Amino acid sequence: MSQKQWSKSDIKSFIEHYPYVSSFLDKKSSVFEKDGLLFIQKKPFFFSKDAKWFPTLHLLLDRPTLLPSVTVDKGAIRFVVNGADIMRPGITAAQSAQKGDVVVIVDETLGKPIAVGELLVSSEELLASDSGKVVKNLHRIGDEIWSSV
Repeated sequence: MSQKQWSKSDIKSFIEHYPYVSSFLDKKSSVFEKDGLLFIQKKPFFFSKDAKWFPTLHLLLDRPTLLPSVTVDKGAIRFVVNGADIMRPGITAAQSAQKGDVVVIVDETLGKPIAVGELLVSSEELLASDSGKVVKNLHRIGDEIWSSV
C-alpha cells in the first residue's frame, strides 16, 4: 500500500477530532499514513479501525496517562495479550470513563500498558458489576500493529 503524507490541514483536522494529541502533535510534525497506521515523527502512534483512529501501545508506553486506564490482575494478563476481551473479574481498578471511550489496559504488577480497548460499559457500571465482558480488546502487545515496527 502507498504512503500518504499528511498536510497541515489534515493534521489540524486530526487535532480537532482528537484534542488530546495537541500535547505532542502540531502542524509542523511529520505525519504520514501507511497500511492503516498513522506515523508521527516516523513512529506508529495510531491505527485505523472502523473509520476511527486509536492510539497504539507505541504511543502509550511513552504517555501512559494519555487515556483513562483499566488495571488487570496477573491472572488476566496472558488472556489479554492473547487477544481476549477483558472480563470484569480480572479488573482491579478503572479510571473514570464512559461507555465507548478508548482506554489503556494496564498490568497490575508493573503498571505498564499491555493493550488498548474500548469500554463496553461506563467505568461506574464496570466497578459495580462482578461479571461479564466489559472492555473490547482492540490492540495488544505482540499483535500485528505492535510488530509493525
